[in-house]
Amino acid sequence: MSFSRRQVLQAGLITAAATAGRFTVAESASQPQSGAYTKIFARLDQFVEQYMREMNSPGMTLVLADRNGVQRVANYGFGDLERRAAVGADELFQIGSISKSFVALCLLQLHDEGKLDLHKPILDYLPWVRIESKFAPITVHHMLTHGSGLPGNVPTLPSDPSLRHRAAYAPGEHFHYSNTAYTLLGDLAWTLDGRELPELLRQRIFEPLGMTQTEPVITLDIRERLVKNYSVFKNDRPATRDGRLSEAPAIVLTSGAGCIASTARDMGAYVSMIANGGAGPKGRLVSKESFALFSKAHIEAKEFGPTASYGYGIAVDTLDGHAVVRHTGGMVSFMSSMLVDLDDGVGAFASVNAQQGYRPTPVTQFAAQLMRAQRASKPLPEVPAASPALRVTNAADYDGTFQDGKGGKITVTHQGDALFVTLASGRFPLQPAGVPDAFIVADGGNSHFPLLFGRKDQKDPRSAVVEVASGSDWYTTPAYDGPKQFDVPKEWQSYVGHYRNESPWIGSLRIALRKGRLWVDGIGPLELAGDRFNVRDEPHSPEWVQFGEIVNGRCQRLKFSGEDLWRVATA
Repeated sequence: MSFSRRQVLQAGLITAAATAGRFTVAESASQPQSGAYTKIFARLDQFVEQYMREMNSPGMTLVLADRNGVQRVANYGFGDLERRAAVGADELFQIGSISKSFVALCLLQLHDEGKLDLHKPILDYLPWVRIESKFAPITVHHMLTHGSGLPGNVPTLPSDPSLRHRAAYAPGEHFHYSNTAYTLLGDLAWTLDGRELPELLRQRIFEPLGMTQTEPVITLDIRERLVKNYSVFKNDRPATRDGRLSEAPAIVLTSGAGCIASTARDMGAYVSMIANGGAGPKGRLVSKESFALFSKAHIEAKEFGPTASYGYGIAVDTLDGHAVVRHTGGMVSFMSSMLVDLDDGVGAFASVNAQQGYRPTPVTQFAAQLMRAQRASKPLPEVPAASPALRVTNAADYDGTFQDGKGGKITVTHQGDALFVTLASGRFPLQPAGVPDAFIVADGGNSHFPLLFGRKDQKDPRSAVVEVASGSDWYTTPAYDGPKQFDVPKEWQSYVGHYRNESPWIGSLRIALRKGRLWVDGIGPLELAGDRFNVRDEPHSPEWVQFGEIVNGRCQRLKFSGEDLWRVATA
């Protein structure tokens, strides 16, 4: 039983009080409406309300745009939960990783200017980067497409001067999402252009598109302009949709991995440019050839969906047979989505002022589908079906009593399409965690680990469920016929525990020992590789763990792909 740690920990949620009572919709009074899409607004608003109530979102900003420009700006719900105040018309939302497409377009401009060879090794441009690889050189192209083989979210210059980032595989061989790569690409743009990222983004992207309210980097200087934003109250464990929220701490972020804060109206100008194939109101932002590279499917990227690929800073996919580009953005306290239909030239951007793991992609997708139907004078698509948090489509599969051989047991029962677990602390519903056979215990945020069920034949998703795990705890049914005794090195016991870094981007990590393996957060299995362990929640993941000093039989520090976390004396 192994799953992507990122998938499970991003299964996501927020506080029910956020959407209780009235639901507000406020259209921008300062944005002229063409009337081309007014017939879709009521149906779109109906879905947004349903979606926000299901996901317990506090507030959302949304823009619709096409090749002719911004068509509608609307704000929903609350910008301030405590005061029950609506989202302000000009408040900024952090767009997260959608910023990567901005950085990619800046680099394509430099390519158009003859200053950048996309297939030149990155070390030829940035010789100070500490990369170790036994494979062919990593090029700018590999960095743009997340095919570099580098870790996902670690400093470009680790504090340990002897530490070098190791490429896990030949560049271009696999897709692994890397904020580290895009931080370096922001440095590359600065190096080639001569202007640091804030000025570069303003002059190359914002000013040509008329994005006058957008900020290129997130600092405390703009905090008053940001909508009030929220994160989960207990940020060291999986959370359910009804989990409690608290106001998020202020952050400073100036790297190309996700540094932009914008309004919906300004993002509408950006969507319109993409819908126009790279042309803005003052002319082309990039050449037709460079836009084709931007929106080309360079590498398979199933992390974005079963049919998705990745271009340059943007995911490339199809929707109802139409070519689309799209991206999401997750920040400490924001979730965003952008989707543009390149065939029909319509698109949308949405952002929620809280971080609960999910992204508002269903909203931008439905908005684009409605706009397409209206343009073609076709019947509008129906509002997507509701998706209750606790619905489990195959709930009966998990019924049973599971025992650990030491007197402990877990009982799981279903009622209709709802699933419940009985633990020593009580009986609680289970919420699907976003991957097969994984669930979050809806016990008010007390459980540190998800429940991971295992089947008799791990390759057959219809075979009987015979085991369940939670962290280091492991339970089986009488139908389980696999091994039950496992030999492990004695020192592995000292690695088990809770490690933390108070950066909001890192937070907590728990090491469990189960079935003869060490696990990150009880989800990602570790595989010994010399002086470190490789994380194997994905077959080719470049992430790794290295354990540090042992005191009184307990490891006090570990490195996760180069980031330090320290042991805390709690479970």
